[in-house]
Amino acid sequence: MVNVVRELTDEAPVGATITSGARQPVTIPSSRYIDPAFAELELRRLWPRVWQFACSTDHVAHPGDAYEYRCGPYSTVIVRGDDGLLRAFQNVCRHRGSAICDGAASGLTELRCPFHRWSWDLAGRLREVPSRRGFGALPAQDYGLFPVAVDTWGPMVFVDPSNSGGPLGDFLEGVPEDIAWVGLDEFHCDYLVSVPLPGNWKVISDGFSETYHVQGIHREMLPAVDDVNGPQRLWQHHGKLEQRYGLPSPRFREPPGVQAVWESFIEVMGARIGITELSTPVPPVPRGETLRDVLAGMLRNVGRSEGVSYDRFTNDQLMTLQQYNLFPNVSLVIFPDLMTVLRSRPGATPDDGYLDIINYRRNAPGAPRARPIDALLPAGQDPGLSLILNQDAGNVARAQRGLHQPGFSRMTLSREEFRILNMHRNLERWLDITPTEIRGD
Repeated sequence: MVNVVRELTDEAPVGATITSGARQPVTIPSSRYIDPAFAELELRRLWPRVWQFACSTDHVAHPGDAYEYRCGPYSTVIVRGDDGLLRAFQNVCRHRGSAICDGAASGLTELRCPFHRWSWDLAGRLREVPSRRGFGALPAQDYGLFPVAVDTWGPMVFVDPSNSGGPLGDFLEGVPEDIAWVGLDEFHCDYLVSVPLPGNWKVISDGFSETYHVQGIHREMLPAVDDVNGPQRLWQHHGKLEQRYGLPSPRFREPPGVQAVWESFIEVMGARIGITELSTPVPPVPRGETLRDVLAGMLRNVGRSEGVSYDRFTNDQLMTLQQYNLFPNVSLVIFPDLMTVLRSRPGATPDDGYLDIINYRRNAPGAPRARPIDALLPAGQDPGLSLILNQDAGNVARAQRGLHQPGFSRMTLSREEFRILNMHRNLERWLDITPTEIRGD
């Protein structure tokens, strides 16, 4: 792995593809996932400075819409102004520091602190101070809300609390161009669900940064997905995986039959083709076609019934996952008919975090935009997510508990896990860790 990773991250062009084999593993300190001092370093040097996904554009689609994004102790309010412009501010009153907004809101004409009722217009300008004379000279221009950089990519809103991270497009590197063929602007957000989990934000994020674990906790997927041969690539900050569905994993000694592949696909993502009953018989596969072609055709039919055409996409595009890992904490899972943003956030301690699932669907042209449903699920209960996400969420506590064992000081990464390694390389840059704590590369 030594030469492979160096070739990708140091010498090869950005966007290079992994093609060669590994010679030795890379190890990373496990303390990065459990040490309060490391978590504090992230809170001081990473989260206040880096571009991060905050919410969907559907959360703030209309003038007066507002959304609060929290990450650790930091809180940002994103608001759509009367002029239609999107702005973001640190969520803090200039009086005594109370948070101004909590959650999401619509129809606002101002941002008003509920503590002492100081208020600002939707552009962040001080509007009203009750009993203002008691403060003496209080120039309005000196007491505006603290601005936060905000920008959008497709149906997603990003914020940079530091206002110093440069343009969002530069931070995203080549990712938007790479996925432009899908047409992300046609997606609308259905819901945002937050799940408290007993694990570090990186443990949560790592679970969506490699497919090595599919043979472990997602064995139901194996008959219907190639978890071995998916090409991966890296930009400086971000990574990508392509994964083909509708065919079996090459890990099988004897490839499963068409019926097994069909049943596995239904169990994992049958809703995409409008079928959720495992007992449904496999449809005929015409001569010269494959089951993937049949599944793609069924997906096209579901789209037509909803007023959506997938005619511009090939069968392979419809049946191949495009997954992007955006530094530091987001995984985009994209098919032409759906997109899910999987975001991890730090919790109150290094052993706590949040998994946010932000679900998008491609809507028919001209379909009305509805405000997404937001939900915070209770901690410690079955989150009631999809089969695969339930398995991922259920594995977090086990993974975090193991990291605390005294004999385990370093985790070992394989070639398949180089997107995790790339995240740690970037962490070292952002946290100014010199010399590197990564061994073997």
